[in-house]
Amino acid sequence: MGGVFGKSDSLRCSAPESKLEAKMVEAMQKRASEGSSMKSFNSIIMKFSKIDESLRNCKTIFERFDEDSNGAIDPEELKRCFQNLEISATEEEINDLFKACDINENMGIKFNEFIVLLCLVYLLKEPAAARVKSSMGLPSLEATFETLVDAFVFLDKNKDGYVSKNEMVQAINETTTGERSSGRIAMKRFEEMDWDKNGMVTFKEFLFAFTCWVGIDDAEEEEDDE
Repeated sequence: MGGVFGKSDSLRCSAPESKLEAKMVEAMQKRASEGSSMKSFNSIIMKFSKIDESLRNCKTIFERFDEDSNGAIDPEELKRCFQNLEISATEEEINDLFKACDINENMGIKFNEFIVLLCLVYLLKEPAAARVKSSMGLPSLEATFETLVDAFVFLDKNKDGYVSKNEMVQAINETTTGERSSGRIAMKRFEEMDWDKNGMVTFKEFLFAFTCWVGIDDAEEEEDDE
């Protein structure tokens, strides 16, 4: 593991891996300049149940756009979803979002992946948020997405659009001052977020980890097994 993580945040990759990641980083840097209302990692944990409930309410929206009811939204269904919700996006942008969120690469967006996709749309196309909120009939959704953005901003101490191992340790230490286990907790959480093991966490990776933390991913797997 020591070879994966650099000793300094300055050892990160010099450029984002895709256009979408570059847009995410730019949007998050802009948002980070406004600061975060979060005071500790515990304040994020305290919001888990409320966020979980709000995100699960998206299931009816997911089922609405899963036109063939196969448990996944395919690329054509996603395009119609964007049209229906009046989200302005080019075909390239929609395809990039699909590829980024289809983590199993099975040409289908599962429910947890759909949640991540919607939150990325919120971050990248904030003016569309009000229309999406009214179209979905979920007034709390915008506030939930804003909480997730705010949580990431809290972790991103140097405001560069990524969360590093050192930043995660710092965030946990602010919460568990003096506890010897805080370093292990930070590393465990960081490893859960750093899906591609490159030593830095994007907002997308953070969101996928978050759906696991609140149990959405596990719940979906259980339903699929039934």
